[in-house]
Amino acid sequence: MDKLKSVLSGEESRQEDRNISQIVNEASTLGWGTRVKGFIACFVVGAACTVLGVCMLFLPRIGLTLFIVFYTFGNICALCSTMFLMGPMKQLKRMCDKTRALATTIMISLIVFFSFFQWKNFGLALLFCILQILSFSWYSLSYIPCARLVSL
Repeated sequence: MDKLKSVLSGEESRQEDRNISQIVNEASTLGWGTRVKGFIACFVVGAACTVLGVCMLFLPRIGLTLFIVFYTFGNICALCSTMFLMGPMKQLKRMCDKTRALATTIMISLIVFFSFFQWKNFGLALLFCILQILSFSWYSLSYIPCARLVSL
């Protein structure tokens, strides 16, 4: 019945004129409600992993390693949560804008540096954790007009 309805209304001929990128775009776009749900879910997972990482910090021997893993995964989830709101390509383009390219570079390099090196020294791990928090804050403030000027 739907096929007959689309033939009679002329939608089928319009569907044949579309190219593959339009078809993929239609299939991959999310509705606003789904985007908000995805943002909230990803942000909650990120926040939970960050809190769980802080709780793991106090375990003997493996606590610091678990903290680094959970804390870094939490920050990556929180960063990816905004991709639900504006889309991944738009997010990546905005991350590379000239106003936030330095903040993005510092934040991502600290995440990579912090996560790939297993810190044996608690003080050094804490220093890089604080630097990661500051860089993530600076990156987040770059989305608010004139907010970084006020914070400096």
